[in-house]
Amino acid sequence: MEKIKWGIMATGNIAEKLAEAINFSEGSELYAVASRSCEKAEQFAARFSAVKHYGSYEELAKDSDIDIIYIATPMAQHYENAAMCIKNGRNVLCEKTVTLDCKQFDELIKLAKEHNVFFMEAMWMKFIPAFRLAKEWVSQGRIGTVKAVRADLSSLCPYDPDNRFYAKSLGGGSLLDLGVYPLTFACEFLGYKPDEIITNAYIGDSGVDYDASLLLRYKNGSFADSQIGFDFLKENKACIIGDKGSITFGNWFFCTTELVLRDIYGNVVEAPELKHLCNGYEYEVMEVEQCLSDGRKQSLINPICDTRAVLEIMDCCRAQWGLDFDK
Repeated sequence: MEKIKWGIMATGNIAEKLAEAINFSEGSELYAVASRSCEKAEQFAARFSAVKHYGSYEELAKDSDIDIIYIATPMAQHYENAAMCIKNGRNVLCEKTVTLDCKQFDELIKLAKEHNVFFMEAMWMKFIPAFRLAKEWVSQGRIGTVKAVRADLSSLCPYDPDNRFYAKSLGGGSLLDLGVYPLTFACEFLGYKPDEIITNAYIGDSGVDYDASLLLRYKNGSFADSQIGFDFLKENKACIIGDKGSITFGNWFFCTTELVLRDIYGNVVEAPELKHLCNGYEYEVMEVEQCLSDGRKQSLINPICDTRAVLEIMDCCRAQWGLDFDK
């Protein structure tokens, strides 16, 4: 089978991770990379053996030899970058959070349908083995009915007005950068349409949420609870609690080796060691390969409806906080 030719837009740390995964996969080839700096693009291309490099995103989007473009630009640029790629007929894998709000995302969904291209948010967590195994255990009834999900995600990042985490103009804040993970995690096990969203946040001097608490409640009594933030560091563990047992992730964001299934009394039933083949992003790459090979325009594992549902929850959270990126 002919290899999938990838283009990468931007050359930051996350782009490096995906480049490694692309080069690892036998079904993919890193074909081109683009940066606003021709020098950075050339250096990245040399480091990861890309065939071409461009000093503008527009040139990358117009390269008809590319099968799919991975967008790794700052969050506030995702909408315009994805729209440009789609309008040029390119399939798109876009870093999360895919857009700033549902309005932007709906416009991209419409464009993707009009141009008949594949479109997916790069929620790599949903494709890795530990997460897939946890889903399997739950579906098998190993922990009974899921009653609660706890997933915290924090990162200690000292205040810097130029850092995208704190810059409102760049779509900063803990919700879009960190909260998208625990919200997706919770929704995968409890459902994407919570009946109640209870949240509060500390809005700092730069006008974005430095930290926040997120609570999702469902009519059946189940709930999900998360703490996120840049200005403190928590254990970053996650637990799925059922009426017959529980599943615990250690350092769940990476979901690498610590996955423990316990019975209702807390006794360990299974504790498999699950390591990545490469760096964890290879499973996402393989999913894209399969989708393009099958002619699908969206992933069955990470469909557009799931991405939109999480965006809708985040829109609701920001509305409760009075945080509007347009103001």
